[in-house]
Amino acid sequence: MLIKPKMLQAGDKVATISLSWGGAGEPNLKWRYEQGVERLEKVFGLEVVSMPNSLKGANYLYENPKARAEDLMNAFKDPSIKGIISNIGGSDSIRLLPYIDFDVIRSNPKVFIGYSDSTVTHLFCHKAGVSSFYGPAILMDFAENVEMHEYTVEALKKTVFANDIIGEIKPALEWTSDRLEWIEENKHTKRKLYPNKGYEVLQGTGLVHGRLIGGCIEVLEFAKGTSLWPESAYWEDSILFFETSEDMPAPSLIEYWLRNYGSQGILQKVNGIIFGKPLKETYYEEYKESILTIMKEFDLTNLPILYNLNFGHTEPKFVLPYGAMAEIDCVNGTFSILESGVE
Repeated sequence: MLIKPKMLQAGDKVATISLSWGGAGEPNLKWRYEQGVERLEKVFGLEVVSMPNSLKGANYLYENPKARAEDLMNAFKDPSIKGIISNIGGSDSIRLLPYIDFDVIRSNPKVFIGYSDSTVTHLFCHKAGVSSFYGPAILMDFAENVEMHEYTVEALKKTVFANDIIGEIKPALEWTSDRLEWIEENKHTKRKLYPNKGYEVLQGTGLVHGRLIGGCIEVLEFAKGTSLWPESAYWEDSILFFETSEDMPAPSLIEYWLRNYGSQGILQKVNGIIFGKPLKETYYEEYKESILTIMKEFDLTNLPILYNLNFGHTEPKFVLPYGAMAEIDCVNGTFSILESGVE
């Protein structure tokens, strides 16, 4: 069982942090960062501080992974900080691993939120025995043009601002991954939203329960074979969650990666899998074929799999608490989280 952090409340101080790409500190993106911070303050009533190295720019942060790690460690150590939110993902937060003190995280459990390359930071928390939250980032969802999407706002309120059972996670009615340039002239332009088809049951019958673990499938590749990779027993009776990044990996890569999970014996241990909506719905049908191909290879054609869920690299998104007990219902095509995400 992972330790649940205390829930966030209006008036709490939260830290923003750059653990991978340092774009939040680039002069041309200052407005975007500030817009995200303003939403934390006005929508959720939080007090926001930026960690000392987080706004020093992309070049500095690329060259100084230790500085990024220091920000993370200091955010966990600081008793006045109640939550930590990632500014944006990237591709190299695995370089922080040598500088992480897992005892610091374990001794100071608090809400950490992020997605994409933040998968690595979630694995830091997981190794420390603390639950964290696969969810929105400052420069993306919080800084959404005009206003945050209400689906994302409500997901955060249910998951990290309340300690009630989260319950059924209904599909978003609409979605987008349209790319609008991050220039200030666009800040009053809404991205186009598209009707969402809802969840698809790819295979499986009945109803299964399991504890949540997963992340961005490409980023998880960085962690395989490192000290971050969860021990074999942890995968038992879990529900895996996978999503793909803006790289939109070829379906063959999905097959390669899933084949590795099967070869490790992980697919045989889990009770079910959920997959996030692909960016721009690229390879939407092809990914389904690839997933089913690998399940057939490992004689897992009855493993419950839900597809096209609203987490990851499309907006809006819901929030997944690591280690929380979840449910896949193949009869009704629903997904639920059966406990609170926070204390």
